[in-house]
Amino acid sequence: MHDRKRTLVLPNAWDVASARLFEEEGFSAVATSSAGLMVSLGYQDGEEIGIDELASAVGRIAKVLEVPLSADMVGGFGSTPSDVAKAVGKVISCGAVGVNIEDFAHTTKALVPLEDQLSRLRALKDLQKTCGVPFVINARTDAFRFAPGEQDARLNEAIRRGTAYRDAGADCVYPMGLVDAGSIAAYVEALDFPINVMVRKGLPPVAELQRLGVARLSFGPSASYAAMGLLRRASREVLEKGTYESLTEGAITFDELNSLAAPKKKAEA
Repeated sequence: MHDRKRTLVLPNAWDVASARLFEEEGFSAVATSSAGLMVSLGYQDGEEIGIDELASAVGRIAKVLEVPLSADMVGGFGSTPSDVAKAVGKVISCGAVGVNIEDFAHTTKALVPLEDQLSRLRALKDLQKTCGVPFVINARTDAFRFAPGEQDARLNEAIRRGTAYRDAGADCVYPMGLVDAGSIAAYVEALDFPINVMVRKGLPPVAELQRLGVARLSFGPSASYAAMGLLRRASREVLEKGTYESLTEGAITFDELNSLAAPKKKAEA
């Protein structure tokens, strides 16, 4: 799905129902949103949640899907490369076939030293070869957001890190924060490799991203933002106007909602 012949559009779900809805609407794969999933369980985005609880949540989602599921692993839930590989292994054993790994700390907004991040990626490459699941490693860099200097310097650092992650064996590189076509084109040309961008205000449409050579477009937390925005608007409508149009217009039915948790009937051989 990352062969760059067609941009893979990857919606990020936060629970069983949202993942199943994305699948039923026709997406060929689904990912989890770290922010959306963790907030739904009562944690802020980051690594406050324990790895066992995260793996359990990913497993519940994977169980109801027939399409591939990628899991956002934030920074990897480990202080050493072997700890990160162990955490990723738990999520893969629960049904994920892809992971997203970041190179910054949520608590400090500081980038992980490059060699440390490369050691984590190499440990995941070793896990890829031994765990029995050829999972996709999506290596995210936040250098464009958190590296020092002006925009050009930060873009260059994002390219430097992305190139290193590519050479360490990542299957896709995710430069967080790129929005304008010029920066995206420069990044794609510099790496000549599958690149992931995220839905953000001002991002070019899918057809333009495909022309630019983008391999993968993920929703990130945007679907969670949109859902919470709808609930906010509906709440204000009821409280301020006493009407319910936001809650009823375009809504799914009880049976449709209930079916999102029902096991799929396997086709007979």
